[in-house]
Amino acid sequence: MCQFIMFCSLCLIVCELFGSRLTTHSSWLKAYQFFFSCLILFTLVSCKKPEFKATPYEIQIPRHFPTQLNIPSDNPMTVEGVALGQKLFHDGHLCGYTGSDEAQMMSCATCHNPQHSYDIGTDNPRFPGGQPVGLSGQPTHHVPLPLVNLVFNSNGYLWNGATTSLEDIVLATFTDPTEMNSDYGRVVAAIQSNSTYPPMFEKAFGTPEVTIDRIAKSIAQYVRTLISANSKFDKYLQGTEQLTPQELNGYVLFTTEEGADCFHCHGGGGTPLFTTNLCYNNALDNVFNDPSDRFSVTGNVMDHGAYKAPTLRNIAVSAPYMHDGRFKTLDEVLEFYNTGQKNSPYVSPLMHHVNDGGVLLTPSQIADLKAFLETLTDEELVVKN
Repeated sequence: MCQFIMFCSLCLIVCELFGSRLTTHSSWLKAYQFFFSCLILFTLVSCKKPEFKATPYEIQIPRHFPTQLNIPSDNPMTVEGVALGQKLFHDGHLCGYTGSDEAQMMSCATCHNPQHSYDIGTDNPRFPGGQPVGLSGQPTHHVPLPLVNLVFNSNGYLWNGATTSLEDIVLATFTDPTEMNSDYGRVVAAIQSNSTYPPMFEKAFGTPEVTIDRIAKSIAQYVRTLISANSKFDKYLQGTEQLTPQELNGYVLFTTEEGADCFHCHGGGGTPLFTTNLCYNNALDNVFNDPSDRFSVTGNVMDHGAYKAPTLRNIAVSAPYMHDGRFKTLDEVLEFYNTGQKNSPYVSPLMHHVNDGGVLLTPSQIADLKAFLETLTDEELVVKN
């Protein structure tokens, strides 16, 4: 404002000095036309809204983790966007319901509990045994997957790897009958009706407008911050903690073909995500009638019965297991790989022991392997959140 006043004063002085030498009416008119032209120009320039810029959020990449991040160019990470996404993630009205009946509410956290590595858990109070049902009453196609370390995955999300976009997954969740069973209009209206949200949207996106695109983008930003990299095994790799002899024996079994032969699909010290983020037929079945397996995405006949190899980080707390949640305990999973594998024409060639029905470890070896897997639990993540 002060600059505007100074500019006007300067223009008047110039006009007075210039006008003192003007004797005709037309000359004075031209002088004042010049003054008002300058005034209008200055007003237009000074009233231009400053460019909006939120606070950049920098992903801290853990040691030995991939450096390529799955962050789309049209949704850069911001501190304000992450804060908004975190609030939306846990809001039961996200499904578009504005009432107080908790049975009609559903948030992302309803099926992705921080205590279970952002998986559903078998002790979920709403979905006993970890078998979720959408607000329409229809069960989900598959059980949920953990939401940790997804920012490092560019190979595909969901059990069948159908998309590489977290934003698209969020958008689909709103309308899927097996999940929130809502529509974009209801979702936007419910969030808009909460007076705390418009200011948060303004901080994150520059205006208080609530849109379905902004909702999806902010939730996706938050999910990209869910990084698990502080387990006992991580500390062992860093030299700050030691594994027990049993845990070390389990690690050797994990990383050898003659042992448990886990590392081909789930990595190890050199693949710290503990997944390749690829899909495999792991000899779970020999009859295939799931319309949402990897074959449904690729059309490749060898992808019948193939599903994402989930991360083994926090595997001890992220039951139920497999795409259909058939195994409720880690012991059941280990027993399947040990003696329950089923051969078929579509089994991954990485399942080297399928002709024997499994890896055939001894009970003590199974105990060692389980002890190692339990070192992958990130207590900071599952307790802090």
